[in-house]
Amino acid sequence: MTKQIALITGASRGLGRNMALHLARRGVAIIGTYRSGAAEADTLRQEIEALGGKAVMIALDVSDTASFPAFAARVADALKTEFDRERFDFLVNNAGHGLHALFAEATEEQFDSLIGAHLRGPVFLTQKLLPLMANGGRILNVSSGFVRVTMAGYGLYAAAKAALQTLTKFMAVELGARQIRVNAIAPGAIATDFLGGIVRDDANVNTFVAQTIALGRVGHPDDIGGAVAAMLSDDMGWANGTTFDISGGQAI
Repeated sequence: MTKQIALITGASRGLGRNMALHLARRGVAIIGTYRSGAAEADTLRQEIEALGGKAVMIALDVSDTASFPAFAARVADALKTEFDRERFDFLVNNAGHGLHALFAEATEEQFDSLIGAHLRGPVFLTQKLLPLMANGGRILNVSSGFVRVTMAGYGLYAAAKAALQTLTKFMAVELGARQIRVNAIAPGAIATDFLGGIVRDDANVNTFVAQTIALGRVGHPDDIGGAVAAMLSDDMGWANGTTFDISGGQAI
């Protein structure tokens, strides 16, 4: 029987991928989701297996709430057939996307897209998966440094993430009876493919952003993956209902 299992949405790339690898190195089995990158998801599965771990990858669009019952059924089946378990231990609501939309020009479609991926999806996916979560488990919602650091064009994205941060506290209160801890992280600027990889690939942007960070550089995926693995450990068992800023001290 597998000791601990983490379900990570958006695990095939970016920060989700790094989180999965860090957890796998600590002996945590992974159920990861991907939206369209089946090849990337399979590559991650193989990497985790090469580390001696186990991973199952399942397709999921977190903005498609109608698909959640079928997804939950697939998770239940994977728990039984692949891990000899009935419940998993950790849920990381990570999947999402960035979108630049100035307030005066933003459309309802853009608004709905961001709310769907970053608020509606995590709310109703978590709700659907709660019966499959172990008592004493952990839920980690991935927010954003944009909630704290403003930049024109990212207000709608930040608003969705801010709502998720607020919800995190209420989830912690309501799930406390099951000893499920609920926290959030707010990553700062990270060198990934987020927003087309602008922080990672544009030297001018990278240099400019680094000057706003106390530690003098932009973040790397390992900065977040390692933090997530630590936060899901028993060492952080008394943290609950809190959003952790993981930015290297950006704009402080």
